[in-house]
Amino acid sequence: MARRKSKAKQQEELIQGVTGLIIFGSLLGTYYLTKSVQASLIACVLSFALFIVVLIILGVRRTERLKKSGIADIDKMDGIQFETYLGYVFKAQGYKVAVTKASGDYGADLVIQKANRKIVVQAKRYSKNVGIKAVQEAQAAIAHYSASEAWVVTNRDYTSAAYDLAKSNNVRLINRDELVEMILNLNPKAVPTAKVFIASTPKDQLVCPKCAGKLVLRNGLKGEFYGCSAFPRCRYTQDI
Repeated sequence: MARRKSKAKQQEELIQGVTGLIIFGSLLGTYYLTKSVQASLIACVLSFALFIVVLIILGVRRTERLKKSGIADIDKMDGIQFETYLGYVFKAQGYKVAVTKASGDYGADLVIQKANRKIVVQAKRYSKNVGIKAVQEAQAAIAHYSASEAWVVTNRDYTSAAYDLAKSNNVRLINRDELVEMILNLNPKAVPTAKVFIASTPKDQLVCPKCAGKLVLRNGLKGEFYGCSAFPRCRYTQDI
């Protein structure tokens, strides 16, 4: 499935485009009416100032949306917390939600249903863009769970290869912008805020999704991370 732009992003691009056309038109109009280079330069400065003001307003609006969505707190979640939180998000949209078992989930973290639609969901709380492996796992889970669709949801974005593969396999990719919009469109009373959710599920309760063992804090060459307490039998790791 091709890359989708959120409605907010589309609106911002539309506003920027219209503002650009207004600025260009004002420059041409000023010169056409006055035949004065000086007047045109003044119009240029005023138009540029207008464009900067529009960018500032859009920036403030974007910051407020992100803050309201709690995406910064979602970035602090671990993988298990993210899966569970998405369960609340989908329930608020009228889906029946089942969280798959931590070990041997066959490519699906959640299975959601509404009407005749059964969807397998891969949840990826990452600190970087998600690659093709998540798309492959989600697509493979369709047959195992007798689902009709596969989605991958992340707090980040996807690589170009992931978008290409998803398009050819009809897998829906929900990126950061779409996740933010999805949360903002929910009834605030239907889902706990990300901050409240994190406070209610402390990290000392983290479970390894591969073997169901306890995750413990470890130190590595690149800093702290969570590793399975069953190491070396289980080598699962998770970014903080």
